[in-house]
This record gives sequence, C-alpha cells and structure tokens, in this order.
Amino acid sequence: MSDPIADAAAAALAGALVVLPTDTVYGIGTRPDDANATARLFEAKGRPRDLQLPVLVASRDAAEQLAVFDERARALVGRFWPGPVSLVLPRTERSRHWDLGEDAATIAVRVPHHPLTLAVLARTGPLAVTSANRSGGPTPTMCEGLREVFGDSVEVYVCQGAPLEGSASTVVDLTGAGLRILRAGSVTEADLLAALSMV
Repeated sequence: MSDPIADAAAAALAGALVVLPTDTVYGIGTRPDDANATARLFEAKGRPRDLQLPVLVASRDAAEQLAVFDERARALVGRFWPGPVSLVLPRTERSRHWDLGEDAATIAVRVPHHPLTLAVLARTGPLAVTSANRSGGPTPTMCEGLREVFGDSVEVYVCQGAPLEGSASTVVDLTGAGLRILRAGSVTEADLLAALSMV
C-alpha cells in the first residue's frame, strides 16, 4: 500500500513538486537547494520572481541553519512556532546560493503546525513551499480543486479529508531595525509587538 508521506518526501527530494496541507492553507513545494526544482515551482504557480519562495522547516534548529536569528526572531518563534508566522531574515551560508527569487540576501522561514507536513519535513529537511494556487488566485481547500489547478505538474498530493480553510501566515520582515509586516495574517501586529515587549 502506498505511503503518501514517504511518496511525497521521495518526490520532493527528487526535485518534483508536491502538495501538502499546512496549518494555514495548502502549499505546493519542492527541495529549495535545486535551482531546476524551484524553477518548476515558479512556473507551476505563474509566480513572479520578485516574490521570494518561503521555506518550511521542521524545527527552530533547522531554521537557524538557514537564517540568521537575533533576539527578536527568537522571541517570536518562542511564542508563535509551530504556527502561522513566517520570518524574513538574513540568509546563512547554507542557504545563500538557493534560487528562491531575486533577493539572494534574505529568506522567509516557518515551522508549520500540521502533522502531515511535519512528517514530510522530518524526512526531507527544508522545503520551499508556497500557497497552492495560481499566483494571485484563490487557494483550493480540497484536493479535487488542487488537482484541477495543477494536474500532472504535481507528482504527489498529500490531502486531508476535511476542507482546509485557514488564512495565510503573517509574514514579518526582521531584516531592518524595526518590525515590518509584509503580509497580514491571523497573528496581528499587536500580538507580535506583545511578544517582542519581553525582549
């Protein structure tokens, strides 16, 4: 009997595209360190290259291998990870040459809170994962809709039974002196500032 977790991990590591449920919306992803793989991801979504591909990881330790954390970042992940907050941070040497878009200096990282995606990440390590939709369009909440959008361009679909109707993650840029919200989500600016007030 086929194991969708193992199948998705193997496909992603081979540079193919996979669809995964996260704690926010369905995501489409692949390995981040293969330029051909991330090019396929940009093409499947019709995503402009000035929009960076975010990276999902299984733990904060994994994130700190890819991004340079400061006290603010550690305070936010201590409060909101696993969960719907993506942090934009400077890249480390490990991720410096990954082709995630035009900005080679920063990387957006997040630990999701969904058992299926965490199970895949435990096998693959970091994955470049963005919302499973055509760029600018709605993200389907069920596998049938996802298959209609992406068809055979996705190698493996990992789906849950019920509709996935979360909102996209809050994206926070910490590369400057302040806190800048690039995309509003379920975690508000007040929530973020409250967490940072403890730093």
